[in-house]
Amino acid sequence: MKYFWMYIKQTLRFVLKPLSFVPAIIMMILIFSFSEQDGATSSQLSYQVGVKAFTVANEVFDKGWSSERISQLSEKSQFYIRKTAHFTEYFLLAVSVAFPLYVFGVRGLWLVFFAGGFCVAFAGLDEFHQSFTVGRSPQKRDVVIDSCGVLLGVILTRIVGWTGRMTIFRPLSNIRNR
Repeated sequence: MKYFWMYIKQTLRFVLKPLSFVPAIIMMILIFSFSEQDGATSSQLSYQVGVKAFTVANEVFDKGWSSERISQLSEKSQFYIRKTAHFTEYFLLAVSVAFPLYVFGVRGLWLVFFAGGFCVAFAGLDEFHQSFTVGRSPQKRDVVIDSCGVLLGVILTRIVGWTGRMTIFRPLSNIRNR
C-alpha cells in the first residue's frame, strides 16, 4: 500500500507541476486584454472602479458624500487607480511566474533574473502593444511602475518560498537529526 501511495504522489507531481504555469498564462492574457481596450473604455473602467471604491468608503466611514462628490473624487483619482492597477497586475504576474519556477528548483538570484526579466520584458511588450490601440500610448513610466510590481512579487515569492522550506516543507530527516 505504501508503494501505491508513493506512485500516486509521483504521478500527481508529474501531472501538476507543468500546470503550475496556468495562472501565469491567464494573467498574461488578462493583461493583454486590458491593453487592447481603447482609451475611452479604459478611462470608463477606471472611473467605475473609483465610483465603487468611493461609494464603499462613503458607506463604511459614513462620510455623507453626495453622488456628485463621489463622481468628482473618482475623476480626480483616475490616474492613481490606473497606476495601482498596473502595479497590481504585474505583481500578480510576477508571483504567478516565480512560484512555478521556484517549484521547478529555480532559486536565489536566478529566480529574480528569470522571473523578473521575463515579467519586465512582458511589460515592455505590453506597452508596445498599447501603441497600436486607439486612444492609448506607450509610456516608460508605466514600465517602471510595472517593474516595481514585478520586483515586489518576486521578492515576496522568495521570502514565502524560503520560509516554507525552513518550516513546513523541511524534510523530516533534517528534523530528526536535531
